[in-house]
Amino acid sequence: MGFISWIILGLIVGAIVKAVMPGRVGGGWATSLILGVVGAIVGGWISSLVFGGDSMNGLFHIGTWIFAIIGGLVVAGVYGMITGRNKSHA
Repeated sequence: MGFISWIILGLIVGAIVKAVMPGRVGGGWATSLILGVVGAIVGGWISSLVFGGDSMNGLFHIGTWIFAIIGGLVVAGVYGMITGRNKSHA
């Protein structure tokens, strides 16, 4: 899957991260979308290490989505810990 595809997938993942982790990601939607893109790229890199090279090259492959979402959640969680926004605002 190409770099542009990971960016598009990352924007979708950013919206999912914002829905799953409300209040934990500071900066609003823009930050969530950027973290989603970074997370999707990290997830793609990890999946290429785990499954070797180009084994998950389709945008509609379930493994692609799983690794992208996991990557997005991890990146958002790390960002929340770094910025001190790891507690929900209730």
